[in-house]
Amino acid sequence: MNLTKFCSLLGVLLALAGLSPAFGADGLSAGPLYDEFYLALAPGHRTEAVGPLFYKERVETQRTWAVPPLISYTTDEAVELKELDILYPVLTYDRYGQQYRWQFLQLLAFAGGPSQEDVRSRITLFPLYFQQRSTDPSKNYTAVVPFYGHLKNRLFRDEIFFVMFPLYSQTKKRGVVTDNYVYPIFHLRRGPGLQGWQVWPLVGHEHKEITSRTNNFNEVSLVPGHDSWFALWPIFFKDRTGIGSDNPVYRQAVLPLYSFERSPKRDSTTIIWPFFSKINDRERKYREWDFPWPFWVIARGEGKNTTRFFPFYSQARSPTQETGFYMWPVYRYERAETESLERERNRVLFFLYSDDRRRNKETQATFRRTYLWPFFIKRRDYNGDSRLQVLAPLEPFVPASRSIQRNWSPLWSVWRAEKDLKTGAASQSLLWNLYRRDVTPVRKKVSFFFGLYQSQSTAEGRRIKLFYIPLGKGKAPESSLRAEEASQTYRVR
Repeated sequence: MNLTKFCSLLGVLLALAGLSPAFGADGLSAGPLYDEFYLALAPGHRTEAVGPLFYKERVETQRTWAVPPLISYTTDEAVELKELDILYPVLTYDRYGQQYRWQFLQLLAFAGGPSQEDVRSRITLFPLYFQQRSTDPSKNYTAVVPFYGHLKNRLFRDEIFFVMFPLYSQTKKRGVVTDNYVYPIFHLRRGPGLQGWQVWPLVGHEHKEITSRTNNFNEVSLVPGHDSWFALWPIFFKDRTGIGSDNPVYRQAVLPLYSFERSPKRDSTTIIWPFFSKINDRERKYREWDFPWPFWVIARGEGKNTTRFFPFYSQARSPTQETGFYMWPVYRYERAETESLERERNRVLFFLYSDDRRRNKETQATFRRTYLWPFFIKRRDYNGDSRLQVLAPLEPFVPASRSIQRNWSPLWSVWRAEKDLKTGAASQSLLWNLYRRDVTPVRKKVSFFFGLYQSQSTAEGRRIKLFYIPLGKGKAPESSLRAEEASQTYRVR
């Protein structure tokens, strides 16, 4: 018998045993053994059983059931979505429409489905085996590392071909072809107006002429050239970039003795790198002195104003940003402003404490996320909805991960509190519904210790159950319950 059937049978047995729904409301209230309730932050319903070890949830067209942390399964017929996690992140399956992807420990992966041009399927056993099959044969490839292979649009390259890597490989990216022999020691590079070679780390040279390109609107634009040399890398190098543009740049270095950069927009000079540096940025309108960077930095000007004495103190300002710290990494702050958004974040000891605030300048809506690792994480969305979770060892590191929320958060969420600002719905749960309180505009419901105490208040009055025995006469005020159910069904968010 699977766990879903077991929990359904458990609900029936509880009802037959007298643990009936609290006054006929949203469902059984015998947490943490078994509990059913409406959601506060979405028009939906949730069932939880055996503490944090099983739940199922319905939110509009989306359905989820899970046995944390072993397995979770989510479907949404409206958008043809399916998500399966098994001991996340060990094994996952995601499907959106006809696109799908299986992965095992991010090492073995199967993916496929139709694209705008063809239908493809992929198999990856990283970093040993790569395969793609397509209805367009020109996009097929197979690679068995390190023996032989051909890849297309993988590993940040347009194409990769290799034989007995690292003895020989060829890569292509944006028209530039690089032939590597005993990678990364020797290579030859060619492309539009480009020729280059290197015997790393001894010596290397690359030269590119000024060329042009035409975009999708048939507009011709200039592609600047460059000329670069290095010897005994990284001791000596010199290069000219931006040749033919309005800002040609010349750089030269003999490390650690000196390095310098000269251009119409920016000059910099470093003596005994990285100890003494001076920067004159005419484009951003500031001057900077480093001795050495990044420990002691002084910058003054319209585009940048910085004072840093690492690790004791730092403050840096630009027209759109401000950052700083005291006794790094004890306390850090960041502020940024654009035409539409203001953001401020304060942190203590990296991820120990964080307070992230954002404001939409057009709508004046605000967002705030606060956490104290591993004790709690609290979030308030732009629409005013808020959620507090006590004990959050993983959520601060990956706050947007739905898989963490589905598979792991239920295990340690000893306290949950949610509130919908628009509808007034709210809920609080302690120790997986050992204590639970649900509030809506028409009803307040409380249950405690496997439902041995239950109370419900509506406009018609208040009812109490003690040891599953109703105190007083009469039955549940059905009009309020129907009103609540209607608000759940037709609520527009």
